[in-house]
Amino acid sequence: MMKKYISYLRVSTKRQEKSGLGLEVQRAIIKHFTSIDNAELVQEFLEAESGKDIENRPTLKQAIEYCKNYDYILVVAKLDRLSRDVEHIFNIIKQLGEGNFKSCDLPSSDSLTVSIFAGLAQREREIISIRTKLALQAKKERGEPLGKSQNFTAEGRRAGIAKIKEKARNNTNTIRAKSLVIRCKKENMTLQQIADELNKNGFSTAQGNKFLPMSVKRMCEV
Repeated sequence: MMKKYISYLRVSTKRQEKSGLGLEVQRAIIKHFTSIDNAELVQEFLEAESGKDIENRPTLKQAIEYCKNYDYILVVAKLDRLSRDVEHIFNIIKQLGEGNFKSCDLPSSDSLTVSIFAGLAQREREIISIRTKLALQAKKERGEPLGKSQNFTAEGRRAGIAKIKEKARNNTNTIRAKSLVIRCKKENMTLQQIADELNKNGFSTAQGNKFLPMSVKRMCEV
């Protein structure tokens, strides 16, 4: 009797799902694999989720249930499309039952082979995470902007500045320092003289630094 396969394809983002990036390659690999194995591909399940998000996989759960109900075989183009977590992979295989899982990149889907490739997939996920953190740190050290893209718009910047000013206005230390600044200005003191007076009286900026003429000027603008 001809074997019946259910394919599971996964991309990391909705954008990749819409563009087809990586999907056609996965489909081609699975189609080639099923033809060599003389099997019928019954249905395809497609999901757009991160490889590290092992809890939020509703489509994968549907595919597993479908296989269990009809005694079909779940097939993936590459083991990391199923998951990059060793424990998660073996839990899925256990749910499917012996012989009901195939990965096209494995010469054999026995427990030893799967454990080796699952370990490599998990290590790759860890390396990706390390590379991402190092890249963000390097950007930070170069002074490049980090964060959400909407924060870089004119509206986002205005909202950010308003929030900083509001925080500064409500800061007790700032209120007391500003009172001193007002008195100094009435005496026609320069920005440098006011900064010296603030420092002498034990005041510091919100960042814990000594006052400079420019930081005094910013305080007057808040």
